[in-house]
Amino acid sequence: MNALLKQTAAGLRVLLVFTVLLGVVYPLGVWAVSRIPGLEGTAEGSIITRDGQAVGSSLIGVDPVAADPAKDPWFHNRPSAGSKDVLGPGDPSSSGASNKGPYNEDLVAAIGERKKLIAAREGVQESQVPADAVTASSSGMDPAISVAYADLQIARVARNTGLPEEKVRQLVAENTSGAGIGVPGVNVLKVNLAVRDAAGGAH
Repeated sequence: MNALLKQTAAGLRVLLVFTVLLGVVYPLGVWAVSRIPGLEGTAEGSIITRDGQAVGSSLIGVDPVAADPAKDPWFHNRPSAGSKDVLGPGDPSSSGASNKGPYNEDLVAAIGERKKLIAAREGVQESQVPADAVTASSSGMDPAISVAYADLQIARVARNTGLPEEKVRQLVAENTSGAGIGVPGVNVLKVNLAVRDAAGGAH
């Protein structure tokens, strides 16, 4: 009986120690590290705010919807494989790729349709539409687009916001950084907020 009590007491002590370590000390340690200057924004989801209100995350791409499609003033993200519409917007509550191979008939058809729609929207030839404009990322919520895709949209954004093209080009450059493995990319949410601010408000 004494041996059983000793074993039970030892087990309870181990349980108590690990409860304190893993249930209190470790979570507090992780929280404390997340408060280090420079890490806090990432730990909180890289939320971007305007006037005290959250407007999105710099890490999650959600394609903007224009109030008037005929006068669309926004830069657009890559399409989402999970979207009902061929160009999006996707559902930010779920993500994932289509898992369709490059020769899948449905994927090839979707890429062809996207290319036609984007060429018509931007007023260019289909051959000028870059690959990332018509293919979804593995997550379906890539926050950045290629510089080529951003450049393709500059003329439309300038026309529909009343901003000079050179100003829009400057805003694109200011919101271009490394995306992926050393590949320059334009953060769509950030550049759209910059465009809205430069144009004097929401469109």
